[in-house]
Amino acid sequence: MTHTFRDLQHSDLATLRTAIRSSAYKGHTAGLGSGYLQANVVILPKAQALDFMRFCQRNPKPCPLVGVSDTGDPMMRFLGRDIDIRRDVPAYSIFRDGQLSGTATDISDVWTDDLVAFALGCSFTFEHALIRAGIPLWHVENDRTVPMFRSSIPCAAAGPFRCSMVVSLRAIAKDRVDQAAEISRRFPLAHGGPVHAGDPADIGIHDIAMPDWGDPAPLPDGHVPVFWACGVTPQAAIAAAAPPLCITHRPGHMLITDIPEDAEVPVLIHD
Repeated sequence: MTHTFRDLQHSDLATLRTAIRSSAYKGHTAGLGSGYLQANVVILPKAQALDFMRFCQRNPKPCPLVGVSDTGDPMMRFLGRDIDIRRDVPAYSIFRDGQLSGTATDISDVWTDDLVAFALGCSFTFEHALIRAGIPLWHVENDRTVPMFRSSIPCAAAGPFRCSMVVSLRAIAKDRVDQAAEISRRFPLAHGGPVHAGDPADIGIHDIAMPDWGDPAPLPDGHVPVFWACGVTPQAAIAAAAPPLCITHRPGHMLITDIPEDAEVPVLIHD
């Protein structure tokens, strides 16, 4: 049995995880798992893991590190009671030598004993708070993936990992931009407040109708383009580093954790 976004929009975590783990749901996770932190995923061989961890530490805005697995252990024990990083993401991208080589909904056959999994907080988390405050989000209302762009904002390099920041865009009514910024700042594990509001060209984006990832979204009259740091940034860094193998979530298809969405630091989940 397959599930749609509308089927799962108000489901509890157990129902969501079962649908994702069984590949009955393969879609985006924006608007799902209200109350819980969503996470971007990066999985690398141990040989590249330390440099990538340094990259996250030096760039906490786009890469808020919330969990790291033990080498070879697919269970994300600090993010939930039963999270298997091989099966609990709706869709994965598999990179070899920095190039996308395939996608999957289950990576059990790719997993090896030298892999390390990283979870990075995602802006989908604070979207629930924006919606509760009455700030509409077009991509959630229309079952689309948020638009994401390569910006000109530099990131600090670490070993072979280097890139400019990837940002996500939401059109916010002009009189509510300050409120949206204040709400999102309450979620430091989910990129926090925006990095830019206003003219996209100021951060190197010349056409918001042509996102690098995700779906184009309208900019209605009276709205301002507001940009948040995005957890797809590591995928740009991975392209530069070209590790022999790297597995990530597909943009917009996140890991939903058991961590409360308003946590200020990662929380130990007891068995």
